[in-house]
Amino acid sequence: MATHARMSKMAAATAAIALAGVSLTCIPAAADGATGRQAGVADAGVQAVTAPGIPRLPSGLSALSWMVADADTGNVLAAKSAHRKLAPASTLKTLFAVTVLPKFPGGTVRQVSSADLEGVGAGSSVVGVRQGRRYTVADLWRGVFLRSGNDAVHVLASMNGGWQTTAREMQQTARRLGARDTTVKSPDGYDAPGQVSSAYDLTIFARAGLANADFARYCATTSAQFPGAGGTTRIENTNRMLVGSHGLARYPGIIGVKNGYTSKAGNTLIAAARRNGRTLLVTVMNPQSTQANGVYKEAGSLLDWGFDAEGKAQPVGTLHAVSASYDGGVRPGPVADRTTGAAARGGSPWRSTLVLGAGGAGVAAIGLGALLTRWRQARGRGGAGRGTA
Repeated sequence: MATHARMSKMAAATAAIALAGVSLTCIPAAADGATGRQAGVADAGVQAVTAPGIPRLPSGLSALSWMVADADTGNVLAAKSAHRKLAPASTLKTLFAVTVLPKFPGGTVRQVSSADLEGVGAGSSVVGVRQGRRYTVADLWRGVFLRSGNDAVHVLASMNGGWQTTAREMQQTARRLGARDTTVKSPDGYDAPGQVSSAYDLTIFARAGLANADFARYCATTSAQFPGAGGTTRIENTNRMLVGSHGLARYPGIIGVKNGYTSKAGNTLIAAARRNGRTLLVTVMNPQSTQANGVYKEAGSLLDWGFDAEGKAQPVGTLHAVSASYDGGVRPGPVADRTTGAAARGGSPWRSTLVLGAGGAGVAAIGLGALLTRWRQARGRGGAGRGTA
């Protein structure tokens, strides 16, 4: 009884922390002389530790919101208005992929019906999916990641049970990942009343996605063949930073992730790059400058800063260390060597590692799910237990 009482109290306390949206990751104390240090990422303004030896943030940043994070540790290195709710445009397709990608093998074939393509928004980016034609699921995902094809999203959503079902599942996935700024109305990211996300949440989605070998491969693909009339046609990724086009050089070490644009959202971008075994994520939302390729240039300058600040910058917060279980066990985790283990052996490509983050300090965190599981197991020794999904 005493053991059960203690476990009950621990579970209740941990649940209260999780419901309050507080990260379960410990954050090390600020170094002497550091300023601007916070236990969590603030809602507004620029957050970055300033101290001798830490590079200054790049000048000329005009985005309404941005974030720089270490994909492996989950540390947020710097941010501006990270929780500001803004229209995400096609960067929301990262959440769509995290939600739907594990459900259908790439070789599954879909013959597209007229119902599959109903509701594609006027002016949408499309890859050229045609009614009556047969596509593999892998074809459709290449259409999503490379051409930001809303037509491909609609077909995959139809396979998943429909547009509204997919939107609800995306919302559930966002909450399970600890992303609380996101409201999903249109799974393809097309402007819709009330649809918002944040730099913080989009970074979480990209980090979770990169833990999946298929997601990582699709978002890093620069060009591919797509079924067309009389054969296949070559499609190229619209992410200029990844491809190196429109006057931009390919960013050194870039591995994805997703760009977007709508008239309401402006330009949005989640970029990931890896150097010397370290992966950084940068999310940039709606730059206000009018310079050509502004969203890519601002993201590149933030990535440069992040790599230059290696071993110097101190985190201003952390991504939520939440163990999310959904359709095959979606769990954000380290992205380095992401095709090893179960994925390389043909098992589930999703990482099973629980994210504990906060590199550089001792971590004293345990997943809520694991704690509750142990508590239930302890109770089960005294009677019949009730299974959980």
